[in-house]
Amino acid sequence: MANLGLFTGTKTVKSVNVSFRLPYYTHWGQNLIVCGSEPVLGSWDVKKGLLLSPVHQGEELIWRGSVAVPTEFSCEYSYYVVDDERRVLRWEMGKKRKLVLPEGINGGENVEIHDLWQTGGDAIPFRSAFKDVIFRRSCSLKVERPLGIQNKLDMEDAVLVHFKICCPDVEEETSVYVIGSTAKLGQWKAQDGLKLDYAGDLVWQGDVVMQKGDFPMKYPFEYSKYGKAGNFSLETGAHRELSIDSSRVQPRYIFLSDGMMREMPWRGAGVAIPMFSVRSEADLGVGEFLDLKLLVDWAVESGFHLVQLLPINDTSVHGMWWDSYPYSSLSVFALHPLYLRVEALSENLPENVKKEIQEAREQLDGKDVDYEATLATKLSIAKKVFEQEKDLILNSSSFQKYFSENEEWLKPYAAFCFLRDFFETSDHSQWGRFSCFSEKKLEKLVSKDSLHYDLIRFHYYIQFHLHLQLSEAAEYARKKGVILKGDLPIGVDRNSVDTWVYPNLFRMNTSTGAPPDYFDKNGQNWGFPTYNWEEMSKDNYAWWRARLTQMAKYFTAYRIDHVLGFFRIWELPEHAVTGLIGKFRPSIPLSKEELEREGIWDFDRLSLPYIRQEFVQEKFGASWTFIVSNFLNDYQNGHYKFKEDCNTEKKIASKLKMLAEKSMLLESEDKIRCDLFDLLKNIVLIRDPEDASKFYPRFNLEDTSSFQDLDDHSKNVLKRLYYDYYFHRQENLWRQNALKTLPALLNSSDMLACGEDLGLIPACVHPVMQELGLIGLRIQRMPSEPDVEFGIPSQYSYMTVCAPSCHDCSTLRAWWEEDEDRRCRYFKNVVGSDAIPPNRCVPDIAHFVIRQHVEAPSMWAIFPLQDLLALKEEYTARPATEETINDPTNPKHYWRYRVHVTLESLTKDKELIATIKGLVRGSGRSHPPVQETDEQGNQETIVMIPGKHQVAEGKEKISIGKELDGVPRKETYVL
Repeated sequence: MANLGLFTGTKTVKSVNVSFRLPYYTHWGQNLIVCGSEPVLGSWDVKKGLLLSPVHQGEELIWRGSVAVPTEFSCEYSYYVVDDERRVLRWEMGKKRKLVLPEGINGGENVEIHDLWQTGGDAIPFRSAFKDVIFRRSCSLKVERPLGIQNKLDMEDAVLVHFKICCPDVEEETSVYVIGSTAKLGQWKAQDGLKLDYAGDLVWQGDVVMQKGDFPMKYPFEYSKYGKAGNFSLETGAHRELSIDSSRVQPRYIFLSDGMMREMPWRGAGVAIPMFSVRSEADLGVGEFLDLKLLVDWAVESGFHLVQLLPINDTSVHGMWWDSYPYSSLSVFALHPLYLRVEALSENLPENVKKEIQEAREQLDGKDVDYEATLATKLSIAKKVFEQEKDLILNSSSFQKYFSENEEWLKPYAAFCFLRDFFETSDHSQWGRFSCFSEKKLEKLVSKDSLHYDLIRFHYYIQFHLHLQLSEAAEYARKKGVILKGDLPIGVDRNSVDTWVYPNLFRMNTSTGAPPDYFDKNGQNWGFPTYNWEEMSKDNYAWWRARLTQMAKYFTAYRIDHVLGFFRIWELPEHAVTGLIGKFRPSIPLSKEELEREGIWDFDRLSLPYIRQEFVQEKFGASWTFIVSNFLNDYQNGHYKFKEDCNTEKKIASKLKMLAEKSMLLESEDKIRCDLFDLLKNIVLIRDPEDASKFYPRFNLEDTSSFQDLDDHSKNVLKRLYYDYYFHRQENLWRQNALKTLPALLNSSDMLACGEDLGLIPACVHPVMQELGLIGLRIQRMPSEPDVEFGIPSQYSYMTVCAPSCHDCSTLRAWWEEDEDRRCRYFKNVVGSDAIPPNRCVPDIAHFVIRQHVEAPSMWAIFPLQDLLALKEEYTARPATEETINDPTNPKHYWRYRVHVTLESLTKDKELIATIKGLVRGSGRSHPPVQETDEQGNQETIVMIPGKHQVAEGKEKISIGKELDGVPRKETYVL
């Protein structure tokens, strides 16, 4: 090619050769690509990125690739795994990598970049839970020098090695060193090693000039408190190694990205309690956002780094106690007025309002939450304060700032609440011309000129004060070193602001629920509309990203409710009441052609309810003729089918209600409904409502009499296809679906994400969660391993939250006391004792179970407050069954549990605090710094430095009170 410089008069610019090197194992047909912000690396278009080539080096598979760049080149980049057509299969997590060439580098020189693949776990220290709360001292360190090489390279045969390591938990006056086998790294003498500089973002760096004879070399990283010799803490694991490939051109610069400092993994503990369950001396019938400051104080004293709540969004859909269900959101953005502290609305409350608040506090201070009375009282008082201060507050600069940042959701929310109250229903299909949302209608509804403008402004006012109060509590928690963990519900109510404003994002003709599994053979119908993921993807899941951005204003961690819903959702027809007759979306159905090839052809027989006369007679006895005449029609040869007016579960329920009102039922309405539902669900295949040539196997089809009456060939074929559908054919599809949807959530905020992954878990779920850095959940009584009755906390993986119970099951105390046989099996198999266990969950039992969990390898051990109260006898007087938060088997459960002791009392209980703190500290888990007073009255800040995982040696003896012959005695069990 001609040298164009000869004709243009310009000089030819010599480029720098940059080589990428990454050890990474792949499967057949997979390749690695490096893609970055500059055109030479594809400008973030993976299809145009740099394709790497693999080479085996010892036991490692090394991927390499080179590119020529200008001498002043800089960019961001990441690695991607692609297939042969360059479709992305996975990508590394964590922050984008930065490449800055050394200042003054000469053209023609070679730079080698040695990287390690970044997993989801590598990104965790950069989540706000750690960056802004746990490791906030490390993040506030002063930058000693910006990222990049500063040393000059003068000698001709020298190599400049640039070390870079992420150290998330380094306190002030602590140094990080590299020591190694060469003289330049101290020849294993810590005091002579290479001291690194802090570069910001938890990264430490340093340069050293080596000679060719210094390679290969081995090196680890070390901490040194106050930079003192002899006070070094060496990283764990085998020594790192660096060598130069003699078969390649010797590099002049080597950039080492050594990932994370290898140390004992950080572990912490926390407490979980719904916001409504908290009790304080200042609250008004229910826990309030400002109560969180007291809860944080108690958590810090007890050694907890985390406080976990249930969803706190507004659920005011029905205007009755049904709205106590915290997972059925009226708005995914608005906070619930229930948690407002009306006393804090103004510093100038009128005396009559103060008196009303005090009287209401005494009246509503019951054993349980009175949802309707409490909410009505708070709103009534708030309206009186609003009338007094509305102009002062709503014209303030702080409100104007809040409004401008939130008006996109706040205006539709206020308009929805006004229309809900005006039409006396939240079913927006009943709102006439306002049924269909439009921006023009919205602006008219919230216009300052409207007669109802104060009704609109009242909702602004309430949300503003809720924001102020929750923000105050959240900031207090951060400063105290406590993570506030929220909860992201999987669904929204079908009569919600979100379905009104964004109807195209939801499939309103379907509903979702928990799929049947080995915890619940019937499944549950939550009634939420399913998501239209295809539509959501068009704007890169903007609605989800907005939800997470809003949550991140208050929380530094969150729990994704039913994370499996982002892989696949259990979808039911909208007319379903129960959760059994559903299918997974997305999923690969059975085609008519596929079934016919297998000799299956009678599709009506398999997909319509199979109702023989003897079935009806057996179920309904003497009243079978009444059932036939009201609900069934003759079909053929002693078979029946449902009449048109009762051929769905909702139609059956409606017709039964009408017959019951006329006193025409011979048995209980509930029993007849269940039996009719059983007949309706007596099918083998579910026909796809959108494509009649596609079918889905009914869950547990072998349990149906429809299946039992088939010939052996049909049974064998359908059993095989059933297991293929539920356990094999969907795995890759579900994996791909999760990798499309979940990263949009995870990347829309820097909160720490945990996923509720209980139940029947597809094989693809845990690898994807691990890849994305999603922390899973482990409940001991709900093990994820098949054929195991009790989980073993000591065997849990690090990327988990472990807990003895959760809000969706009975408490530890209730669980222990409700089943004698199971209690004995636990005592034998987990405690390791053949003795008869106590029939009550005495404090020693609670202590044993909690200690099991704090000593687990899990990153987090989080305990419901009820389980912690079981550590002390005086808190167990209340019947254990009254401490359950939710009964999942009851779709109309009243969520009203309140702790029977105030936070003020708990804070004064130094005995309980000492017990909990002893368990946390004894397990080696980190805990927040606390002020402690010594015998001389001096205050000292105690900081827990995570140490070696501590497990008690030998056996621990506990004494358990036991009654023999009616006489209380002590019996010692060896654990």
